[in-house]
Amino acid sequence: MGMTMAEKIIAAAAGVSEVIPGDIQTVTLDRLMSNDGTTHLTIDMYEKLKNPRIADVDKLVWIVDHNVPCDSVKTAASHKKMRDFAKAHGITFYEGAGVCHQLMMENHVTAGELIFGADSHTCAYGAVGAFGTGVGCTDYLYAMVTGKSWLLVPETLRFNLTGKLPKGVYARDLILTIIGQIGANGANYMAMEFGGEGLKTLNMSDRIAICNLCVEAGAKTALMEVDDITLDYLKAHGRTPKHVFKSDADAEFAKIYDINLSTIRPIVAKPHFVDSVVEAKKCVGTHIDEAFLGSCNNGRIEDLRAGAEVIKGKKVHPLVRFLVVPASQAVYQQALEEGLLQIFMEAGAIVMNPNCSVCWGSCQGVIGENEVLISTGTRNFKGRAGHKDSFVYLASAATVAASAIKGEIATADMV
Repeated sequence: MGMTMAEKIIAAAAGVSEVIPGDIQTVTLDRLMSNDGTTHLTIDMYEKLKNPRIADVDKLVWIVDHNVPCDSVKTAASHKKMRDFAKAHGITFYEGAGVCHQLMMENHVTAGELIFGADSHTCAYGAVGAFGTGVGCTDYLYAMVTGKSWLLVPETLRFNLTGKLPKGVYARDLILTIIGQIGANGANYMAMEFGGEGLKTLNMSDRIAICNLCVEAGAKTALMEVDDITLDYLKAHGRTPKHVFKSDADAEFAKIYDINLSTIRPIVAKPHFVDSVVEAKKCVGTHIDEAFLGSCNNGRIEDLRAGAEVIKGKKVHPLVRFLVVPASQAVYQQALEEGLLQIFMEAGAIVMNPNCSVCWGSCQGVIGENEVLISTGTRNFKGRAGHKDSFVYLASAATVAASAIKGEIATADMV
């Protein structure tokens, strides 16, 4: 019987010739990423072990990105613990360089790898054909100490893409549409696999945005078919694939979806559920207090270009705070060289250092009671960006920038 991409990666990591959904396999991990959200807890548990050891320090990448710079004495202490441990053990360590998944894509991940990350959006790595999945700090610790873990082989949902996204419509609109279609639980513990002729019209930034948000449909992982766009990206970043897998013609999928990209329209996900999606035009006129362009989902150079194109020569509404946060130092530097940051600042936006910012909702830009945020962040559940009685709408970079100008939800063609 044929296997899917996810099944092939797990089989390779387990050292077996075949796996089927429902199998539990012991796998060897290729990489382990952790950020300042939970790493201090991992360290605390590690130091209580009778025989603490790190199986392969070269596989570990630790990244401070959630609260940068520190927002409290408590945060400073957890960062110091992480910093000191990484230095003592020779762990690859980033602080202030950007958001974890962006840095992993820029510097580490390659096709065919099996990666655990102590963050739910680790499924972003599927953009280059890697099996990335989020784990808690206990599972992370076990993998860090042994180099191995276990995986329940997931079923796979297949998404066949055709056509091309219309002008002014973005990959974020596509994945929000898909989540709205299948529901926030529609892919629970499944792999979401994307392929078809339409995939060739999506650049690497698009693919990262799509895979990144698949966890919001409950997915265990997400995977894009490896093609020339993938291989060119890896080559440009000095990496070669570990494996290049493609699902077999006779692979079994739990369900197959056919999606014509030309039918996708600008989308908004309304509070407080990511699958509460409607066409953006149905939310036009909704008052906002803050706009956010950034995050591991939509903080790359392509997103900043889209936002800058909308806002160039215009002004942020006087009652709106517009936060622009590049996803990494590399993105920041490129945006600086292209003049994008100047465009945002001249419009009245607040340009910030690379970090998770208000997407994480615990430091920069938190919103207060009854305030409304429109965001390119990853989630919009109750209290995600601040006060429990605040409201978060999710949209594309272009829609966010247009809304920042109008002071209410608007699409790019309205400004």
